[in-house]
Amino acid sequence: MPDIVLLNQETIDNIAAGEVVERPCSVVKELVENAIDAKASAVTVEIKEGGISLIRITDNGCGIPYRDVPTAFLRHSTSKIRRIEDLLSVSSLGFRGEALSSISAVARVELITKTKDALTGARYRIEGSKELGIEEIGAPDGSTFLVRDLFYNTPARRKFLKTAQTEGTYISDMVEKLSLSHPEVSFKYINNNQTKLHTSGNGSIKDLIYHIFGRDITASLLEVDYTCEYFKMTGYIGKPVITRGNRNYENYFINGRYIKSQLIAKAIEEGYRSFLMQHQYPFTVLYFDFPKELLDVNVHPSKMELRFEHNQEIYKALYEAVYDTLSGKELIPTVPIGEEKPEKPKHVYTEPIPEPFEKRRLNDLREAVAKDSPYEPKYPGRRDENRGSGNFQNPAPETAAIDAPASEAPAGLLRETIHYGNYEEQTLASFSPEFLTQESRKKHRIIGQLFATYWLVQMDDKLFIIDQHAAHEKVLYERTMALLEKKEFTSQLLSPPIILSLDAREEEALKRCSGELETLGYRVEHFGGKEYAVCAVPGNLFHMDMKELFIEMLDDFSNLSGKETPQLILEKVASMSCKAAVKGSQTLSRAEAESLIDELLTLENPYNCPHGRPTIIAMTRQEIEKKFKRIVS
Repeated sequence: MPDIVLLNQETIDNIAAGEVVERPCSVVKELVENAIDAKASAVTVEIKEGGISLIRITDNGCGIPYRDVPTAFLRHSTSKIRRIEDLLSVSSLGFRGEALSSISAVARVELITKTKDALTGARYRIEGSKELGIEEIGAPDGSTFLVRDLFYNTPARRKFLKTAQTEGTYISDMVEKLSLSHPEVSFKYINNNQTKLHTSGNGSIKDLIYHIFGRDITASLLEVDYTCEYFKMTGYIGKPVITRGNRNYENYFINGRYIKSQLIAKAIEEGYRSFLMQHQYPFTVLYFDFPKELLDVNVHPSKMELRFEHNQEIYKALYEAVYDTLSGKELIPTVPIGEEKPEKPKHVYTEPIPEPFEKRRLNDLREAVAKDSPYEPKYPGRRDENRGSGNFQNPAPETAAIDAPASEAPAGLLRETIHYGNYEEQTLASFSPEFLTQESRKKHRIIGQLFATYWLVQMDDKLFIIDQHAAHEKVLYERTMALLEKKEFTSQLLSPPIILSLDAREEEALKRCSGELETLGYRVEHFGGKEYAVCAVPGNLFHMDMKELFIEMLDDFSNLSGKETPQLILEKVASMSCKAAVKGSQTLSRAEAESLIDELLTLENPYNCPHGRPTIIAMTRQEIEKKFKRIVS
């Protein structure tokens, strides 16, 4: 066995630096947080070559006294805490005393700093943890850090950095997050001599969102102001029109600290679940104020993670706050019909919508299908106890459509319905009274059916267009969810039964998921050898091609573990609703359309189908008259 020896100080410093300084972005984060802790009201971040050759951080904070400058670069030197008990009540962004030591271990660092009551400041230079000198110098109040040649003495780490452009993008994103976390601080960000961001520091969150994300997102925000016994939450969440294929738009700050939390992210996404498509994520800028005793900030050297007490209670409260905010608005998008398509907003997801099935509220079903639910949130698809009791049925193929002169609708109108980014979503203030209320229902006037798919409904000075397939999908989905929640699934016996020949993989999947299938209303018996008889199916699916659907379900089951089965069951509920719904181009009578609208009234979120597509869109009379040049504005 090799001899055990103590590492030299240089090696120790470089190992420690690796815990804090992963890339140039890490340096920016640590130094800017120090500036905020120093009570700066203005911070300038300047980089060159992605921060690899130069990072300059300038602030107008309190500065560092001349005598304390060398000490500040020693490991575990800090002004934020004095003893272990202070970790329980730490409120500053930095407190470990590792940042300056770690940065100076892998870069050439120069600090110019001056306190407000000092006549002169200090200029201090250190490279690779080796002090080069300190001298008096004339300087403004505050501190300026110059970090050059990052990882100059650790080439193995430097070669793993991305391109300068990519590293600059990471820094840009971090500066935006830091500016959002402290809207009262003015931030200026300069990349290769070009100013990329300059915030006012006036404390207005909405102004800051406008400055960073643009007009379109700012116009589609819902304000949040929520307080419970565990936290206070303020800020804004985006309407479902604002989506992204990743979590980059999910911004949340806890006690002034930008963090990443799986608990917070999952609760937010669960609140959005019935409003967004699968694999789409919302826009949020939320500020949490937690009692310090409920948090552990001393989890990771980067301070990007937290631990919470009362996880389940926090999860439930946040989920319900987000859902209640969304469900309190009428989210019917209005489609502009100008001469040209609106320019796609820079930050809005505008690709054609895919067709994945929504994975709706797993936690609402666990008690029914897995009996291990950690909490019981209110059922999010119900407005009254008569939900799902309407009489809308699939129409007979020979049902005639309403004869209406709707064939001359603008050709581009319906194409717009598959691009979220071209909507200007209207809230209750713009659609008063709401379209789907009992009072407004009296004002509905069905004026025709377009392309045997879309129902045209006039109310006051607005035209509403209902997608019969998406609307029926939603109705069937909510019916099925209600039955599953109440454990009231009924079975319909098949005579003769469906005989299936299963291979070993399908047979194993059937045995593993038999309990969940019985919950849904299936009854399957072994028929000898590889043969199985499907003797009963859920009552509301009796009219479907059950053989094809059952094989499809087994194929999906075979790819999943037992723990994932409840989630897949939920996905298949949405799938079955889709397959059972009336199709586009399948004509409906006026009575059937009226019945469909009546059922939509009973849903709390009737505005999106199980896949996240809109069920209803709207156009105002004013927009239509603009198109015909009756008004000019």
